[in-house]
Amino acid sequence: MNAKISSKFAAHADSGATLCRNFSLILPALVGLCFLAGCGGSPQAGGPPGAGGPPGAGAPPVVGFVTVTPTPVELTDELPGRTSPYRIAEIRARVSGIVLKRCFTEGSEVREGQLLFEIDPAPYVAALASARATLARAEASVVSARAQASRYATLIAANAISRQDYDNAVAALQADDADVASGRAAVDTAEINLGYTKITSPLTGRVGRSSVTEGAFVQESQATLMATVQQLDPIYVDLEQSSAAWLQLKEAAASGRLKDTSTDQTPVSLLTEDGRKYPLTGTMEFSEVTVDTSTGSLVIRAVFPNPTHLLLPGMFVRAQVAAGTEPSAILVPQLAVSRNDRGEASVLLVNQFGQTEPRPIVAERSVGTSWLVTQGLNAGDRVIVEGLQMLRPGMPVMAKPTRPSPPSSAPISGAATAGGTATDS
Repeated sequence: MNAKISSKFAAHADSGATLCRNFSLILPALVGLCFLAGCGGSPQAGGPPGAGGPPGAGAPPVVGFVTVTPTPVELTDELPGRTSPYRIAEIRARVSGIVLKRCFTEGSEVREGQLLFEIDPAPYVAALASARATLARAEASVVSARAQASRYATLIAANAISRQDYDNAVAALQADDADVASGRAAVDTAEINLGYTKITSPLTGRVGRSSVTEGAFVQESQATLMATVQQLDPIYVDLEQSSAAWLQLKEAAASGRLKDTSTDQTPVSLLTEDGRKYPLTGTMEFSEVTVDTSTGSLVIRAVFPNPTHLLLPGMFVRAQVAAGTEPSAILVPQLAVSRNDRGEASVLLVNQFGQTEPRPIVAERSVGTSWLVTQGLNAGDRVIVEGLQMLRPGMPVMAKPTRPSPPSSAPISGAATAGGTATDS
């Protein structure tokens, strides 16, 4: 009896062990099926197959886009330059002598005709007196010669003297007249030289440091520099523009793509060395007709009011000069433009199927925070400006419009530079 019970128990134990081994083999398969059933989902739950990921890969990413809208843009060139005085006068010695007085304060404002220096006048006073004495002697000789010539004229009529004597009397009168003219010129010269001993300012402006002091000897022959007076209100700003940029603007204007608005009265704005905007607006005076062979640029001169003398000669500045107006410009935010290793620009668009589409563009000029696109985009294209990270061509996206900056309904004015670099996205 016990033997039968033991054998049955052993048989049940063997069958239980067999079931355990079979269950341990089936359990991983069941777990895998449950994982696939819970995570896979239906093929219709994801995006279209082959568009940026496997079927059922989740919701497409959200991106922001701006719609390309042509708008008139006033283009400006930002040019480097330096300030120069409106008028400048170098005060130099015109007579030789000892400087007796300096009659101004260095760095102060002086008026036209104001006395600046006084040179010892004593030698020139004496020279003037000598010239006047010589003139008086010549004038006295003229009186005598004229009387003699008059008497000889009467005598020659009566044949009382020879013709030669009469001719000599007339020649002597003419020589004395010439001596009088020479004497008067000598007096004028002496008066001029005496006047040069008092040196006055030829213009109203600011005088710099004095090159000579009281007691210094200045020479007419070397034209000794004594001081410099500069008119600073208004003031010139000499700007440099490359000849290549000038040619591009002229070609664009000739083709009709750019409306040339540059004239001799074009307004010009200014940025000082520290980046601050100068509060007053200047005007263009002229453009140089010769290109500097050493720099490959030409000079554009503008004039600015400078009542407070904030601008001083020799300061480095940057000016924004109107280059023209493009009536149908396409602007794209710089963050939307990326460049490859060769510098070629491109953007990502949202196409009609709701997928990303790369588009090569030509963007060689920046306007404010945007690129001016001349090729590659058309009106109505949707350019992605937000959510560019991890996007690939052909990926489905959920696109939403983003407000552009600045508004595309108003003409845009901004400093434009050629050949800049875009921000890689």
